[in-house]
Parts: sequence; structure tokens; C-alpha cells
Amino acid sequence: MTGTEAGRIRFGGMDGERRIWLVNNSFSGSNNEEALKALEACCGDHGFRVAHRSVFPAQELPTPALLDAAGIDCVVVFAGDGTINSLLAALSGWNGAVLILPGGTMNLLYHRLHGDRTMEEVIAAVSRGDASPRRPGVIRSAGGDAYAGLLAGPGTSWGRVREAMRVASMVELATGTVQAIEETLNGEMIVCADPPFGRREGYPLVMLTPTDGGIEVEAYYAETARQYLDQAWALMKRNFREGPHDTLGHANVVQLASTRGNPFGLLIDGEQAEAVAQVEFRLAACEVDLLATEPDGQ
Repeated sequence: MTGTEAGRIRFGGMDGERRIWLVNNSFSGSNNEEALKALEACCGDHGFRVAHRSVFPAQELPTPALLDAAGIDCVVVFAGDGTINSLLAALSGWNGAVLILPGGTMNLLYHRLHGDRTMEEVIAAVSRGDASPRRPGVIRSAGGDAYAGLLAGPGTSWGRVREAMRVASMVELATGTVQAIEETLNGEMIVCADPPFGRREGYPLVMLTPTDGGIEVEAYYAETARQYLDQAWALMKRNFREGPHDTLGHANVVQLASTRGNPFGLLIDGEQAEAVAQVEFRLAACEVDLLATEPDGQ
């Protein structure tokens, strides 16, 4: 650490060992013991020592007070989007910095901050002082902040199918698939009410993605049986952009509404949430510093 500027930590090259707090989730896509051992070895090779570790959700996440008492100014999180979301919410207002590593399935926020660099390249860059703290744009709503993105509409029911696949529950998988088909085909559509983007008859799924320049609005649909199957498979893999969709535009404030005035489902960074019939989403700044090796504006 080379000092602070306007209350925000600036990182330079390190002399000696640096103590970090590691957060991981054993249910995340890359969180097996072999991967964790490799991560700790890589950290050690670049002057970082894991002084404390929290395994979420079995253990509570660190708080700003706990980190300050332990003399920790850098938290490293090796987990998926949902765990990252919970951690950043818990650390809102903290004066330290968070290094996000690719411990999930899609790792959308990681790639936003670090591009196509490997985890080893990112850790090495931080140790050299080639990373800077950023507060990227996030999507804020009454349901919480989305750092990677959010989905709205009856198509979010496929999130339950994905969870059943992850825990290998065949009963829940079968039940969830039937419900997801019913809700996607017959559920209430979602429209972008303001700005008035896209089809007025609505879409079964709308995706909002935060960028530093605004909220990107994309709408997903299926007009043929093949498109429907492609979309369902893309949703279960969480690779939403593979499905047929329209890119509707960008805005700093977006209001989504259901076509018949009923509440609709949300997936915020991959986690289920419930919305009202109309929700406003605003572009806001992240409330804790994230270490980035990619230039601003991504």
C-alpha cells in the first residue's frame, strides 16, 4: 500500500508479505480443494499470506469492523456471483479493497475488472502494483444491487432448475422443469416501460447488465420450438447471451413492468428475488473499492 487519496486505498508494489482475508464458497463452480490449494500457493508465490478465511455460507462473511480489528486491508474472494454480491453488500463503506477471482461459473464481474487475464496473471499484477481500485457502475434497486447483472420475468424460473442440477436433486429437477416450461410459455410478459424500449407485448426474460456508461438492456424470447429449447439450455448453463435476443439500448434509469400488473421474478447476480409489478433500476457506483487490472470504462 502506498497511501490513500480521497480516502481510497492506492496499491503499489509490495515489500515483504501481505496478509489477506480469503472468502470462498464450497458450492461455487471452481471451489474444489485442489483449486484452493493452487490459489493459496499462487498467493504465497506473490507475497500474499492467507491470514484468515471464511467459507460461505457455512461461515459468516467478514465485516468492516472485523477486518479493521484484524489489520486486514485486502479481501480476496474466490467464488461465484451470488457470494460476491453478498460480500460486497456486507463490506459497503469499508476503506479496504476487494480482489475478485474467478471461482464461479461465468465470472462476469471478474472479466469486467480483469479482461481475459488468468487468475495467476491478476495476482501477479496486484503484487507488482499494476492494479488500481475502481468503483464500477452497478444496478441498484429496492431488491438489492446487481454487480454482474440481473434477469427479470417468468424466464427466471429456470434458475430453480439450474439449482436443482447443481445439487443433483432429480425430484426438484423434474418438478422445476415442468414449472419453468409452464411459466415461460404462459407467464406474464415483461416490458421496458421507461425508456419505452422493445416490443409492447413484452418478453419472457429481460436482462440488465451494468456498465460504467449505463445499464445495457437485452430482451430474450423464443418463437420456435428450437429457439425455446436453445434458450432453456442457455439459461440452465447461465450463459444467457447464447439465446435469441434483442439488444434494446442503454440508459441510466430503467423501469421494468409486467404486462398485466402482477409481480414478476428476479435473478440478481444469479440469486432468486421477488419483485413487485413495476421496478426501477438505477446505475450507481459500487460502495467498496474493487482491484482492477483492466482500464476504466468496461
